[in-house]
Amino acid sequence: MNAKNASLAEQLVPSTYVQQGMTAIRSREKLITTLLAQRRLPDEGWDNASVEMLLQTLSAMDSNNFQGSAGAGEREARVFSPLVARRHFGLAHGVGRSGDVAAVQPKAAGSSLIVQLANALAKDVLHLAGMRAVKAALVLPVATGMSLMLVLLHLKNLKPNARYVIWPRIDQKSCFKSILAAGLTPLVLANVLVEEDGNSGGYLKTDLVGMAALMDEYGSENILAVSSTTSCFAPRAYDRVKEIAKLCLERGIAHVINNAYGVQASTCVHQIETAMRTGRVDAVVQSLDKNFLVPVGGAIVCSTSREVIDNVAKLYPGRASATPMLDFFITMLQMGKNEYRRLLEERKHLAAYMREKLEIVAMEEGERVLHVSSNEISFALTLATFCSEVEDRQEKSRRLTLLGAMLFSRGVSGARVVSCLDCKTIAGHEFISFGAHYDEFPVAYVTFACALGMKRSEVDLLVTKLRKIMHEWRANEKKTPDSSIDLYRL
Repeated sequence: MNAKNASLAEQLVPSTYVQQGMTAIRSREKLITTLLAQRRLPDEGWDNASVEMLLQTLSAMDSNNFQGSAGAGEREARVFSPLVARRHFGLAHGVGRSGDVAAVQPKAAGSSLIVQLANALAKDVLHLAGMRAVKAALVLPVATGMSLMLVLLHLKNLKPNARYVIWPRIDQKSCFKSILAAGLTPLVLANVLVEEDGNSGGYLKTDLVGMAALMDEYGSENILAVSSTTSCFAPRAYDRVKEIAKLCLERGIAHVINNAYGVQASTCVHQIETAMRTGRVDAVVQSLDKNFLVPVGGAIVCSTSREVIDNVAKLYPGRASATPMLDFFITMLQMGKNEYRRLLEERKHLAAYMREKLEIVAMEEGERVLHVSSNEISFALTLATFCSEVEDRQEKSRRLTLLGAMLFSRGVSGARVVSCLDCKTIAGHEFISFGAHYDEFPVAYVTFACALGMKRSEVDLLVTKLRKIMHEWRANEKKTPDSSIDLYRL
């Protein structure tokens, strides 16, 4: 409501009441002014009314919401369902144009503003987490794997004769497939097992000597990039991105970091920040849902180079859905800096609590929680005493996997039992002991993650259920030595 409308309203309602209402409206408008001017996360999160006021205003700036307009094109953001229209706040044009996913749309000024603001907030929240070297960020409407592919395609344009990507092994399919989807050839680099004194197991780290040897063998001119990984399932540690960045700088090889859910881990972010400042890091990709508590479907690509981000944006073919970007934009406004800081700190303390509780269960069962110092999110609890007498590999794998099925059927999601006995072939590449990130890892284990948003009550419930299920599994093993365990009887 502008000043003239307020003056007219005073002819109907006492002026003191109108002015009080106008003050309330101006306080919300001031939030919007600050956002447009500073382009940073607010210190305190906005309430629903303020966010909806902004979104309705921006939506009114898109041509499909103009009054008295005639849409004569093939794509005029027409939406049949009122429910769908409300779900998207009337923002139906999507983001970008055919040549650039970050480009301004003439018919959608409001949607285009959201794109620019979301990218600015992405850069700001990465700075808040500790990645201060980031100069530009881009919110993409595709998840981590596809975003990695777009980055690799950008690098491929710069070095068209190079076809190899060095990939320190991580048993997760999407990052491996991103290399294949970009039309490149992965050079799988085995990890190094660092054993614990007197115990089976240990942790896995990057083989820097092996990486340098691959660079020598294939030649820097033929190697497009190193695709390293930070956040991952234990017992794999974060790749040694600082050392990799220096090696890539020396050899003239690009370096892409898959930081899927690493924004929430301070050690991980610090290592990336150091790598950016002391070596070569072309781009870092992180998931929206894992780091910022939004639905699956988007990712942030960031870099120390604005040019890299602009070129990645121009590689996206066609327009794109605005949903992932809109979810992120709304969430950042409602979360604010202070709440995100609190969530990061809460997760850090909860991870220590979770490890402590898992170690108690492990001790009761004659097992251990593997020590992986640079992995703050994932924990691996050994299963050395489970099926220790079973010699048949297939049967042992089946029985161990049953433990994971029991966990899932009892309401524990996200836990993974790794038997270290299974093989998987992906696009002609065979991975022995798939899931363990290493051929013939010496002990089976189950992994758990303490990710952003987890509550202390969830940790307590997890430990209670884990203890009960382990006891039930052992009891049924004794009753059914002929391996006829039936999940649905348990």
